[in-house]
Amino acid sequence: MEMKYYNRNQAYSVAHVISHVPVILNAGDMLGVLADAGYNGCDRIMLDATALGRDFYDLRTGVAGDILQKISNYRLRLAIVGDFSQFTSKNWRDFVGECNRGRMVRFASHIDEAMEFLQS
Repeated sequence: MEMKYYNRNQAYSVAHVISHVPVILNAGDMLGVLADAGYNGCDRIMLDATALGRDFYDLRTGVAGDILQKISNYRLRLAIVGDFSQFTSKNWRDFVGECNRGRMVRFASHIDEAMEFLQS
């Protein structure tokens, strides 16, 4: 896992978790990312979708809810960047739609879209 940090005009800082294999498998792993980001002065997180474990995408496991609850508890903003077209269930579409209507979490198809959300 690699973390890149972006500082935009001192207004906000983004920690970008870059990984091509799952490294965030549960809420505890997410807390580690949040601690690292906070230590580096970041109040916004961008994750590559591939950094999240398979259970995140199976809503029945509760992992997505646990991870997103951590984001809410710490009042951070999160953008998850990737291709979500393989997830076609109505429950998944409803979940993503609900997240994207809110102000804390966004599922984005590319980094520019994620950064636009994080800076708004």
